[in-house]
Amino acid sequence: MNIYPVILSGGSGSRLWPLSRQALPKQLLPLVSRQTLLQDTVQRVRDLDDVALHAMPPLLVCGSEHRFLVAEQLRQAGVAPLGIVLEPQGRNTAAAVAAAAQYLLAHDAEALMLVLPADHQVGDVAAFHQAIAQAAPLAAAGALATFGILPTAAETGYGYILAGAPLPGSAHGRQVERFVEKPDLPTARAFLADERYLWNSGMFLFRAAACLRELRALEPDLLAACEQAVAHGSRDLDFFRLEPAAFARCRSVSLDHAVMEHTHSAVVVPAAIGWSDIGSWSALWEVLPRDEQGNVVRGDVYLDGARNCLVRAGSRMLAVLGVDDLVIVETDDAVLVAHRDQVQRVKQVVDYLARHERTEHLQHRLVYRPWGSYEGIDAGERFQVKRIVVNPGGQLSLQMHHHRAEHWVVVRGTARVTCGERVSLLTENESTYIPIGMTHRLENPGKLPLHLIEVQTGSYLGEDDIVRYADAYQRA
Repeated sequence: MNIYPVILSGGSGSRLWPLSRQALPKQLLPLVSRQTLLQDTVQRVRDLDDVALHAMPPLLVCGSEHRFLVAEQLRQAGVAPLGIVLEPQGRNTAAAVAAAAQYLLAHDAEALMLVLPADHQVGDVAAFHQAIAQAAPLAAAGALATFGILPTAAETGYGYILAGAPLPGSAHGRQVERFVEKPDLPTARAFLADERYLWNSGMFLFRAAACLRELRALEPDLLAACEQAVAHGSRDLDFFRLEPAAFARCRSVSLDHAVMEHTHSAVVVPAAIGWSDIGSWSALWEVLPRDEQGNVVRGDVYLDGARNCLVRAGSRMLAVLGVDDLVIVETDDAVLVAHRDQVQRVKQVVDYLARHERTEHLQHRLVYRPWGSYEGIDAGERFQVKRIVVNPGGQLSLQMHHHRAEHWVVVRGTARVTCGERVSLLTENESTYIPIGMTHRLENPGKLPLHLIEVQTGSYLGEDDIVRYADAYQRA
């Protein structure tokens, strides 16, 4: 059978702040392995031949603001996607899956969709493949299959599925009696003792046509809006943009609430696959290797007398002495210290930052762009300093600023600089000046990354003081 992995890469991952930010959410971070969670997800479904299935190239659904990062991470993983569908705004999983189903049906009327969040961990890939193989005949026959994880603890952070009677003719599939919201601790303990209850993984396998059939019956307005968003969508480089006005009319609701809790076609396949949604720092501590004292350590860290801690240093040395059960995460602009059983309150910090119009929840000092990256290294009244890296062949947009001038000093590589009508080449230790109001562009014509220091001066230094006249990435 041909199975089309549909990877949902939306969401902000606020519960893993300060590492996860709106501009760089957890699915785009290397949290479990040297690869990012997104790269791990696409890699684990590349080869289903071992269970007599065939994985087609994946279809990605992500926010427009993450499109270049997603495309670059797929390129680094050696994966050429079927497509990357861009959501103009987040409308939850029902709309994302509906749009993906319509996109797939244009390629294959018999398409089987394997819907996977991009930010989950699966420890036993072979068992995961077996579970997919067990669900595939059910999905091919028209069922909407979900994967229920055999619980290993009384977990209050997950929803549950109550599995019913075995399906006739299936050795593994079960009927779904009901979905259960996240329980309190006594209820979770009762669920753990009752072997019929499974964790709700949020992973699905079904025919694209079957999913749309159920959406047409249960969420006709949502489906109609999605159909319009796809029909009037547009190509943008290697991406497919959903039409914004139509997509905005979609009700923001999960696929569970919109379809799975109401359909008569839902089935569940129990699975023991070493699964975690990496939904908090404590969940990450659970899945990572620990030392003899139970500590998970990343970065430049000194420990003495610490036990059962997760310590992650990003930009400086951390010393942790004589403490137990803490999460300590350091980045270049924020530090989190929390007890492991209180990490669900991290979202309150993110809410606080948003209410007070701060930026530490939006992006790191290192900001990625399709042409490379920049990092803020100093700022004061009427000035700021950035370290800029332009990838080989990369170019910034042809642009102008109303309120700031810029001074560029090349540290390494070769820069092609357009300033008004003049085009010049700069090499190491050479500099140039871009006056206020001057049309300009920076390019890297070389084969090595271009590194330079930019000093901005002026009355207003915000990133929105930019007028683009032309752009290779169609941002103008």
